[in-house]
Amino acid sequence: METLTEAEIRALHEALEDEYQSWTSYDQVIRDFGEVRPFINIREAEGRHIQALCRLFERYGLTIPENTWAQRVERHPSLQAACHAAVAAEIANGEMYERLLQATDRTDILTVLRNLQEASQQRHLPAFERCVQRGGEGGGGRGRGGSGGGGPGQGRRRRGSCDSP
Repeated sequence: METLTEAEIRALHEALEDEYQSWTSYDQVIRDFGEVRPFINIREAEGRHIQALCRLFERYGLTIPENTWAQRVERHPSLQAACHAAVAAEIANGEMYERLLQATDRTDILTVLRNLQEASQQRHLPAFERCVQRGGEGGGGRGRGGSGGGGPGQGRRRRGSCDSP
């Protein structure tokens, strides 16, 4: 197994912490305001991002940290405020990935980081911008299909972590 540099290890940890925070933040919005789009769709995507990063941790023999964001994420007074906060978070996310991409030349890590940055900037950010434009009126339902999204343990990762069912 190849050894990562300290910069690569820090980059993977920072990316995973950011994805944990995003998943937990969007999960809190859903708990506060119900199963509204785009939060339900993007929470699912954040779970997939977490899994992609966890596979890198496993590939390089790194210990996967727990998601410790529960009870630490901001709660918003309205869905509109949550949409505004999500726009700011996705902008910061894109900037973070731009910086993290400089930490490695490894193709597998670069591919994951680029994919996560693209999802953030090309899909998540525009969805949250539309949410702001709608005045925080989220769409109901599951969006483009899929299952789960009910209460804890019903088809979604309860804590947004690598080992959650």
